[in-house]
Amino acid sequence: MKTYLKQAPPPAPQDRTRLEEAVRRMLADIEANRDEAVKRYARELDRWESGAFRVSDDQIRKVAGELPESFKADFEYSLAQVVGFAQRQLDTLKSFETELEPGIVLGQKMIPVERVGCYVPGGKFPLVASAIMSVGTAKAAGVAHVVACAPPRDAKGMYPYTLYALHRAGADEIYNLGGAQAMAAMAYGCVGIAPVDMITGAGNPYVAEAKRQLFGTVGIDLLAGPTEILVIADDSADPALVATDLLGQAEHGPDSPAWLVTTSRALGEAALKELERQLAVLPTRKTAEPAWRDHGEIVVVDSDDEAIAVSDGYAPEHLEVMTSKNPYYLERLKNYGSLFLGEESTVAYGDKGVGTNHTLPTARAARYTGGLWVGKFIKTVTYQRLTPEASRRIAPVMSRICAVEGMLAHQITADVREQRYAR
Repeated sequence: MKTYLKQAPPPAPQDRTRLEEAVRRMLADIEANRDEAVKRYARELDRWESGAFRVSDDQIRKVAGELPESFKADFEYSLAQVVGFAQRQLDTLKSFETELEPGIVLGQKMIPVERVGCYVPGGKFPLVASAIMSVGTAKAAGVAHVVACAPPRDAKGMYPYTLYALHRAGADEIYNLGGAQAMAAMAYGCVGIAPVDMITGAGNPYVAEAKRQLFGTVGIDLLAGPTEILVIADDSADPALVATDLLGQAEHGPDSPAWLVTTSRALGEAALKELERQLAVLPTRKTAEPAWRDHGEIVVVDSDDEAIAVSDGYAPEHLEVMTSKNPYYLERLKNYGSLFLGEESTVAYGDKGVGTNHTLPTARAARYTGGLWVGKFIKTVTYQRLTPEASRRIAPVMSRICAVEGMLAHQITADVREQRYAR
């Protein structure tokens, strides 16, 4: 039986009609009016007055020369970790061919998406590491051409660290372009961008809604909402460290949930006190405090199996496990975006470059999907090849199935082959 030491109030009903309609009008405007519309939105929403959007090689070299070498070294480490893990993932994806029975050869091929558009948000926290997660992973998959967009911060363009990150991660073209207009420009092909086949990246509600509406015109990585963390802890955990990690994610924004599931009431009570103590001095209290107040929860359960069941019900984006039975949890947990085992690991490591990807499912989507990985940029396609004898042999079977379905033209295509290859 579970009990709450702190329970978030039920979420208020959300009417997305105005957001959906605003984005729908915006996308229709850009599709119809193309460059003129993109430039107008860039002026109105990002105060970008320049008629040029693409970042020149000279600008890239200038920024690279101005940034500290310490950052460059740190970035190279994170890039190598993420790309290295993506390459190991790629090794698990295989093209193959098999002859299931004489004369019937079936095959699978792995083909990278040809053109991908990657968006890196700006806003309060310019997520520099997102360049690695999207551009770096796409390049590891073998994507031939990557277009990258990030919103300008001022008249000079995007955050210099973001620009450097996009370039070093392997972007072939980089544009000072933000918001839903960036997603539309990449999908429709505006302001010098050739249309892409797939778009990736997080952003504000307008960016997320644009991705949702553009799906079908292009592929997408996944739809992501406010970031989440759930910590499973027992009496072996340090309540101060548990509180620190919960607040580490809560700082993302006032709508970011942070949940603790524990088999120890004493741990839960101690963590609750620690959360209040640490919040009082947290540099990003302005966002973390309302997140914890409105979306934070502490759940006390009776057993490890109940903790697993509760966590799987939340299906969190990030899941940390700080218990004396971490292998037990690793074996049995099913619903999460990425799992961090033991106090030595933390969500910030995954976010910034330990090696796994930080683009992960939210809002319980972990029940049915994982996060961004090298396989998202790979099309798994199939083919078949038959000998005349095999074609004649299976034709009657296929013909009868077509007849049951009432698809008589399909049936004829099988019947003519039975006759064509008759001995």
